[in-house]
Amino acid sequence: MTKCILHGGYAGRVNPENDLFFREILKDTSDEVNVLLVHFARNEDEYERFFEENTTQFKRNKENKNLSFEVASEDDFINQVDKSDVIYLQGGPTLKLLKVLKKYPNLEENLKSKTVAGESAGAYVLSSCFYSKSEGGVFDGLGFVPVKTICHYIGENKEELDRCPHYLEKVIKSELFSAVNGLFDRGSVSGSHDRHYPSWHSYARVDRCGV
Repeated sequence: MTKCILHGGYAGRVNPENDLFFREILKDTSDEVNVLLVHFARNEDEYERFFEENTTQFKRNKENKNLSFEVASEDDFINQVDKSDVIYLQGGPTLKLLKVLKKYPNLEENLKSKTVAGESAGAYVLSSCFYSKSEGGVFDGLGFVPVKTICHYIGENKEELDRCPHYLEKVIKSELFSAVNGLFDRGSVSGSHDRHYPSWHSYARVDRCGV
């Protein structure tokens, strides 16, 4: 089963709702978990800071699991994915992250049976379509989860998602941290209606994220 979890942003903040998010990431994993931290949206001189932030959040919520961490590199990325149980896509400039991930044409297949969590930019790239105020428009993501997404939602620009295909579900995520808890099969969610997910939401199916 491939499991994708989309988070609206600021997952590094310590609060109960983000604890739920990191516990959801680890929930279906074994006692020994290999976590790949993907910081491609960031500059390399920021990697150390985000490594500390990410690992602190995972360790706070690991319970009795043994976690090992690796920072993704562009040259060895697919081999690292293959060895990992969890792939964590750190937020940052979305188009920078998207440009790197598009280098790997079989990435969706490589992610099969993994848990993939995307925060902010990470959520955008997993989606089919997204609106980013900071990037200045509507863009196509990788489409691993067939939704159209706004992160950091504060009541503005929802209509921008109307430029995305109408059959995609709207996923609107604010910076408030009221978590939507649970694992949802995307097959049971259909139509073009809006869904407001204040913090994070997860999708799963046996063959593909969110289909």
